Amino acid sequence: MKHDARAWLEKIHALDFDRTVKIMNVCGGHERSITHAGLRGVLPKWVELVPGPGCPVCVCPEEDVYQAMQLALQDKCILVAYGDMLRVPVNVKKGEIRTLAEAQAAGADVRPIASPLDARRIALDNPDRPVVFFAAGFETTTAPTAAMLAEGIPDNLSILLSGRLTWPAVAMLLGSFEPSPGSPGFDALVAPGHVSTVMGPEEWNFVVDRHEIPAAVAGFAPESLLASFYSVLRQLKSGERFLDNCYREVAHPGGNATARRMLAATMDVVDANWRGIGIIPDSGYALKPAYAQHDARLLFPDHTDPDRRRAGEMPPGCDCAKVVLGKIYPNQCRIYGKACTPRNPVGPCMVSDEGACRIWWAGGVRVTADA
Repeated sequence: MKHDARAWLEKIHALDFDRTVKIMNVCGGHERSITHAGLRGVLPKWVELVPGPGCPVCVCPEEDVYQAMQLALQDKCILVAYGDMLRVPVNVKKGEIRTLAEAQAAGADVRPIASPLDARRIALDNPDRPVVFFAAGFETTTAPTAAMLAEGIPDNLSILLSGRLTWPAVAMLLGSFEPSPGSPGFDALVAPGHVSTVMGPEEWNFVVDRHEIPAAVAGFAPESLLASFYSVLRQLKSGERFLDNCYREVAHPGGNATARRMLAATMDVVDANWRGIGIIPDSGYALKPAYAQHDARLLFPDHTDPDRRRAGEMPPGCDCAKVVLGKIYPNQCRIYGKACTPRNPVGPCMVSDEGACRIWWAGGVRVTADA
């Protein structure tokens, strides 16, 4: 039987826990829906919703952003990227260019795009110039890049790939890569709907099977999110443990077979760096050797500068890594709403529409937790 949001809320309130229950919502899109719909304000006081690592802009390695900037500034490439990436700051000396948007203002040819097809079109329109697509994202945005590669792309188009897989970050939080697992900091998990649409909901079975933590896949409407909250809370109450799919109309078993085939045909899964977090095993995508002629990492100089202060790290004072890992809430960051605002973002979580800090600010949280 299908319930509306009010009915799900009534069912949640009827459960009545005598302790705080923390539910991690992995997806940045979920966090945006939760905040904009005001769900935290209508849930019982004993429910805490913890934003998780589901913002690709937030975890994109700082050195990849720096490399993209140098390709545009020094190698005179046409550099195309998804719009959010243009405002992500890197760690350079005061007064130096620190974002792709600033590089654009300084004369570099940097262009925001909405899809890989835009990159392909720009390359075709500029056959005499090298075009580099800075492709940062999770499975949902990496799959279209894989499809474009598989179908064939212009000779002058290369990919600076910074794709990441979502589940390994959650596995790391659950202690899968540690000798002695510690407390993950949450009691239940709401898994991302769009990633499950591509990769299949069963990708999240490990949360239940290995760690005995309730999990549910959710969509982005309040009804689906509330259904997933009720599911994991009911599991905690009853002692049951299973992966529930509260997004059945879109997320089907096995995911999108074509998308998965394209990913497997064009990319390898490799150990990868997450900004401020470090290397997570089997968490990134790299182009297969067969596509070396389109791999910007191989075609252009490596502009890594070991003399850069804090290269690869979060900016000074920025707690974005803790926010991404669900260790603190956005307004518990030391510089939230002070040095760091959407107008002048210091950390990547204040840049993207999927960044928890940006979402909380847009939702009206304008002061730090200690204010």
